Amino acid sequence: MTMVRTENLVSVEMPETEVVEVVFEHPSEWALRRDRLPHIWCSGCGIGIAVNAFVAAIKQANIDLDKLCVVSGIGCSGRVAGYMNCNSFHTTHGRAIPFAIGLHLANPELIVTVFSGDGDIVAIGGNHFIHAARRNVDLLVICINNFNYGMTGGQSGPTTHLRGRTTTTPYGNPEYPFNLPRLAAAAGAVYVARWTVLDLGRLRNSIAEAFQKRGFRFIEVISPCPTNYGRRNRLGEALDELRKYKERTVIKHFAPLEECELSLDGPIVVGKFVDIERPTLLDMIRAQQKRFEESEEGEQ
Repeated sequence: MTMVRTENLVSVEMPETEVVEVVFEHPSEWALRRDRLPHIWCSGCGIGIAVNAFVAAIKQANIDLDKLCVVSGIGCSGRVAGYMNCNSFHTTHGRAIPFAIGLHLANPELIVTVFSGDGDIVAIGGNHFIHAARRNVDLLVICINNFNYGMTGGQSGPTTHLRGRTTTTPYGNPEYPFNLPRLAAAAGAVYVARWTVLDLGRLRNSIAEAFQKRGFRFIEVISPCPTNYGRRNRLGEALDELRKYKERTVIKHFAPLEECELSLDGPIVVGKFVDIERPTLLDMIRAQQKRFEESEEGEQ
């Protein structure tokens, strides 16, 4: 839906005449800091598409921006926090999740979302990632996976495809990458999904659904990086890569996670893979506190 606002201006030629200017707003503009735009992302980057889906999901889930808090780390995707028109924190590299845990435990009324990249969340931040999932902290983690450290020169990372070319693996990556949905599920996440930025509607619905759950929720978003990773691996322009997403994407809800490995030219299995319930970290802390208080009363 197109948003319209009007601004009253004074005519320079005829000061006594009031001129009404009609300004058309982008549908996502209400949730963004307009003074921070334009953004810094490269042409063809998929992060902006993911942000658009995130904003649409906020509206769909009827989330109050005053209660939403977005936390990110360092990297291209880490810039998202600074563009959101809500409480946000741009933390140090790999520390978005522990910072978010502190926010949640200090004020459980906040809706805390970590929105960052694969290098930030599962490389230097990998230890925090698996332990937050193990503890089932009530966080929504959205990981933009573009398979390299796009902001700092295009180096290889923990999700770089086997044989993928980067600045630090010019002859192809010799290391096996993480299968992020499988990692999240094995660590204890209660909601795990993966979508590409071409799956805009499904991504929006998945984020909106994750907002309604409690516990550690993880959504991986596959995104093109035409400037670095796409160019080095001859994937073409961003539109070419999106066409490949269309050709290679297989929607398979609750697929066996060992079948969700990613390769440079293989299928991209997407869908909702995990949706379970278990007590959150705060539930466990409160239950322990209640038992302690009851035992104290029993001894008196």
